Parts: sequence; C-alpha cells; structure tokens
Amino acid sequence: MEQTVEIQNKAAGVSRFIIVLTTVTAAIMELLDTTIVNVALNQMAGSLGATIEDIAWVITSYAIANVIIIPMTGFLGEYFGRKNYYLGSMILFGIASYLCGNSGSLWELVLWRFVQGIGGGALLSTSQAILFDAFPGKERGMASGLFGMGIVLGPTLGPTLGGYIVDNYTWGDIFFINVPICIVATILTIMYIPKKADEGKHRDKIKIDYLGILLLMIGIGALQYVLEKGESKDWFQSKEIAIVSLLALVGIVGFISRELNTDHPVVNLKVFANRNFAFSSIFVLVSGFGLFTSVFVYPVLVQRINGFTPYETGLSLLFPTLTILPLFPILGRRMSAGASPIPFVVSGIIIFAAFGFYSGTATTDMGRWDFYSMQLMRGLGTVLLQLPLINASVAGLKPNEFGAGISLTNMIRQLGGAFGIALANNYVAQQYAQHRADLVANYVPSNPLFTERFNAIKMSFLSRTGDAVQATAQAYRQLELLLDRQSYYLAYLDTFRIISIFFICVLPLVVLLRTKKKSAAEAAAAAKAAAESH
Repeated sequence: MEQTVEIQNKAAGVSRFIIVLTTVTAAIMELLDTTIVNVALNQMAGSLGATIEDIAWVITSYAIANVIIIPMTGFLGEYFGRKNYYLGSMILFGIASYLCGNSGSLWELVLWRFVQGIGGGALLSTSQAILFDAFPGKERGMASGLFGMGIVLGPTLGPTLGGYIVDNYTWGDIFFINVPICIVATILTIMYIPKKADEGKHRDKIKIDYLGILLLMIGIGALQYVLEKGESKDWFQSKEIAIVSLLALVGIVGFISRELNTDHPVVNLKVFANRNFAFSSIFVLVSGFGLFTSVFVYPVLVQRINGFTPYETGLSLLFPTLTILPLFPILGRRMSAGASPIPFVVSGIIIFAAFGFYSGTATTDMGRWDFYSMQLMRGLGTVLLQLPLINASVAGLKPNEFGAGISLTNMIRQLGGAFGIALANNYVAQQYAQHRADLVANYVPSNPLFTERFNAIKMSFLSRTGDAVQATAQAYRQLELLLDRQSYYLAYLDTFRIISIFFICVLPLVVLLRTKKKSAAEAAAAAKAAAESH
C-alpha cells in the first residue's frame, strides 16, 4: 500500500500526464499492430510471392505469441521487475518491428512477427498496471476510461493508418513507424515511470515452470499448424498432419496435466473448476473468433471484390467505430456500479449474430458508406461483449483468483482469434471450390445466358483488336476471372454467416451464467487484477 502511495505521489502533475501518454500509446501501438497488417495482405502476398492463405500466418503468428506471453506477464514482471520487463519488451517490440519491415520472405516475416508479439503482449498487460498505480483509488475510474478508449482506438486506427501507408508508400513502412515511437517511449519510461521498492528483490524465491511454457508453445503451435495447413494437405490423409496433430494433442494434454499438478504453474488452470468461469470462457472464445475473423475477412473481401484501396478499407472501419466509441466509458461506469453483465452479453451476442447474417447480404457494387451500418453493428457487438465478459468471468472467483482469471480470459480471446482466422482460411478455400464447381456447371454453350455474355465480351475485344481468334481467347480469360471473383465473393459471404452460427449456438448457454453483486472491496480488487493482467 505504501509503495502504491509513493508511486502516486511521484506521478503527480506533468509526470502523471507523461505516464498516461506513454502507457496508453504503448497499448495502442500493440493493439494497432494486430490489425494494421489486415489491409496490406494483398500487397504482402504479391511482394513475397505467397498466397492469401499463407500470408495469414503474418496475423496468426502475432496472435499466437500474444496467447503464449499474456498469461506469463505476471510472473515475468515479478521476476525481472515490472519496469525492467516493460523496458525490455518495448525494446524487443521496436527491434522486431524494424526486422519485420526488412523481411525478404514470408517465413522471415512470420518469425519476426512472432517475436514482435512476444514483446507486444507485455506492453498491453503491463501498461494498464503502471497506469493504475499512478492514480489513487477514487481516480482509477478515469484511468480505466482513458485506457479503455485506447483499447478501442488501437484496432480501429490500424486498418486506416495501414491503408494510408500502403497506398502511398510500401507495406514495410507499417512496421517502421513503430521504431521512433518505441525509442521515445523507452526514454520516457526510463525518466518518468518509477520502480516499485521491491522490484526484482524476490527473484530467488520465484520458480519458473519451464516445462509448462514449453508444452504450451508446442501444443498451441502444433494445433495452429494443423488448422492452417489441414485443408491444403487433405487433413489426416497426410502423414505430416497426422504427426503434427499427435504433437498438438501431447502438448496440450501435457500442459494441462502439468499446470494442474505443479505447485508453481505458469498458468493457473484451477480457476476452471469454477463453473461460471468455465462457461464464460466459451463466450470469450467465440467473441474472439467473431471479432478477429470478421476484421480479417472484411478487408480481403472489399479489396478483392469491391475494389477498395487499403486506405478506403481502413476508413470504412474507422468511422463506424468512432460512432460507438463514447459507449465504452458509459458501459465501464455501469460495470463499476455493479450492473449485471449478462444482459449486455446477450445483447452483444444477438447483435454480432445479426451482423454476420447482414454482412452475408453484401453486394459487389457496394461503396464505403454502404458498409457503414454493417460495421456499426460489429463495433456495437464488440463493445457489449468485451468488458461485460471479463466481469462475468470473474464474478464467481475469489479475489486472489481475479488475476489468473482475467489473464486466462485475455489468452482465450486471443486464442479464439488465432483459431478463427485459421478456420476462416480453410472455410473460404472449401467454399470457393464448391461455388466454383456450381458456377462452372452453368458455363456451357447450351446456357443462353452464358452464350449472350460470352458473345458480348468477345465482340468488345474484337472491336478493339480486329482479331477473332485473339478476341475469343480473351473472352474466355475474362469469363474465367469473373468466375474466380464470384466464387471468392460467395465464399466470403458464407464465412460471415458461419460467424453468426457460432454465436447462435452459444446463446442458449447464457442461462448457465450466474453473477452476484460485488462489494466495494471486491470491485476494487477486480479492477486492480484487470489492470495487472489485461
């Protein structure tokens, strides 16, 4: 308690403002990098000679690294000292960002994105703890509001900023912009962010579960590989997929067994014994699946099919999110006042399910503002799900379990996103093949609509070239491109609908959630735990 007061006294006036600026900027930067690459996937794929399916590893490697590091930030901060760990992560994030921008191959980029995710996970988790320590208890609501706005702005600004950079410069510059920010933030951290009095002094007493960490990395990494490559390698008909699947099973089962039986787990899985937490985790997983998958599929759809530039894509995401941004602090105050999260969770699920079906009606000629209402629904569903789900997750936990519970909640959300992107890639490939086969059946001379379209295209080319043979070949090529475009278009719409089906399937489980009104002391403990493990 005395340490916190001391930190708050040191963080008065200008110093407090700089701490707010540094921590919120670091969190925005980390979250921005989860989405900034989404609008550059086509350019990256073309530059690196990769398919859209393979280039998705640029996103999933970052998400997997976040999944691994987020639940470990608590003991890593305690082991190295929170300020030292924060500084090291900032420097690692900056170096990895520079190397991402200079990558010359897909797998080199994937490697450095993974390293960037390791550094970025700490920026998000530790920033909020530092920010909360700079404010006394009665002012932490304001600190939470500031940080919450940053959490919403980060993913929103990513596609817009990324789109502007890609349209005017090169895709590597979306990573280079992190470097000067990291340098300034590092200097400000050294100068203005104070250390706790006992930082790093108990290192000898801390035991790190190295085996648990190794099993977590093997299990999640192998499972992600199976999800990414299973479709292209014909699933278990491939010996490689069978072996990696076995490795994933051994890693995950071994990790669970290890964490439940060691005295010093890297992730406290025993909180799953709480029924409310266990069922809440299902909703968190699905919310992560819906959030990350929709933000992944949408930019590819509108750029490939509707002809949006990356910058236009970013703007089409930015304005709807800015519209619902004021709801975040309002919802935060309602949660702080003890409101039940269940009505908000139910509303969020229904709105997100409606968003998926509504997006499944998109047409190829829609412009930027035509997507506004769809993206507004996505943003509203996200706001109504994220903070209430954290509250629902910890509702039945003891105060000393809040940290582990919230840490696992964040990990599960990221895991849902990583799995969602991989599953979306496989589903798009599967549906593309199905729709292409269905459409090809209509590409026959006996179909009068096909003949009419073919002759119109052929005559158009013939009027320009005067060569009937060349015009015929060009007409077939044009129809092939149209067939390809239409098949992908239908596959993307199917993916939005499958997101809705996931939300509809989990909706009945809401009746199994239970919440109780927290006391003032429990609410304060939960807020503190959220700060230290977000």
